[in-house]
Amino acid sequence: MHAETEEAIPQYPFRNPGPLEPATEWARLRREEPLARVRMASGDEVVLLTRYEDVRQILSDPRFSRQLTAEDAATVSDTEGAAFQPTPTPPTGEGHRRWRQVLGRTFSTKRMDAMRPAIMAMADQLLDGMVSRGAPGNLVGDFGHPLPVWVICELIGLPADDRERFAFWSNTMLNLTRYSREEIVAAQNEIDEYFYRHIAAKRAKPGDDLLSELIAIADAGDGRLSEAELVSTGQILLVAGHETSANMIGKMVAMLLDDRRRWEALLADPSLVRSTVEEALRLDVNFGFGIPRYLSEPVEVGGTTLPRGTTVVCNISAANRDEEAFEDAERMELRRSPNSHVTFGIGPHSCLGQALARIELQCALEVLLRRLPSLELTVPAGELRVRDGLIVGGLEELPVRW
Repeated sequence: MHAETEEAIPQYPFRNPGPLEPATEWARLRREEPLARVRMASGDEVVLLTRYEDVRQILSDPRFSRQLTAEDAATVSDTEGAAFQPTPTPPTGEGHRRWRQVLGRTFSTKRMDAMRPAIMAMADQLLDGMVSRGAPGNLVGDFGHPLPVWVICELIGLPADDRERFAFWSNTMLNLTRYSREEIVAAQNEIDEYFYRHIAAKRAKPGDDLLSELIAIADAGDGRLSEAELVSTGQILLVAGHETSANMIGKMVAMLLDDRRRWEALLADPSLVRSTVEEALRLDVNFGFGIPRYLSEPVEVGGTTLPRGTTVVCNISAANRDEEAFEDAERMELRRSPNSHVTFGIGPHSCLGQALARIELQCALEVLLRRLPSLELTVPAGELRVRDGLIVGGLEELPVRW
């Protein structure tokens, strides 16, 4: 790492020049300073990783977690949400391994694939509403955000009438600078109370859903899940179970409509949907903050030894555009295969819900191509507004006509 003055240390996250354009700093840092010191909104410093191999190395290492709870770990912001706090959190150590085994069976590709018809039906229902209201429409608010929320509510057994309450709770848990500490605490208290109450109701009257399964496991008394872990798990499933897809649907469609040839290629060959989803995930410039890790012991990364106590941030979007890992990395290639992007992480802390997210994105794209082949943006892609202040990135809205 370079010796830098205090003033020379850049503020992170970086600003993208446009809603679908990568930050200019990514390519420069990959070439010149792959282990770069950057400053968080809190004022604390971290080491930013931008090269694909370095990011894979750290994310694959089971010793390191994204929970920044050590006394000398960096604080992301003065009002960071629960995603970086000790509560809610899944178990650690051996408990974490068992926790992932339980959820891994639930979120298996085979089981998630069985949900495909139900997800397609939900997507059709949402489009029915959007089409009936007439063009122009907002694909984010009318379709992209509601669909994954409907799906996760169905999966974990939350009442459909409660859907509207989840967006604010989710955003506060993923806060970077958008909400005050008071708002975050209030929202956390509300979601805690909600899940304790809902778990009690499920315990009295179990259903055919994931939360009922988890309650049965906790009540078996084998130590695999405590009551507090059960509540935390419910919250994590709610937030993580819809945020990636909810944001990604709008961004994926914006990428495809920004160059009409991409949309036309999919209309001509719908078999490209799966590889297109993977390529959209790879090229997402608004992934958000990145994935942090606290180094509990010294680690050599890219020829440099990082000391114990270092907080690193893996910039997923930059790693996914590394020319050393992907040929013609900046170009959207709908047929790209293989496509070993790191959008869902890798290793022992990789996203448990990635199979569900992939299926949701595939279903959303398939239904849009079938129902609205003439879909187009009503404004230039460069004028789309990006969501700010959260550790995940997305579009505020996606105005479309058909």
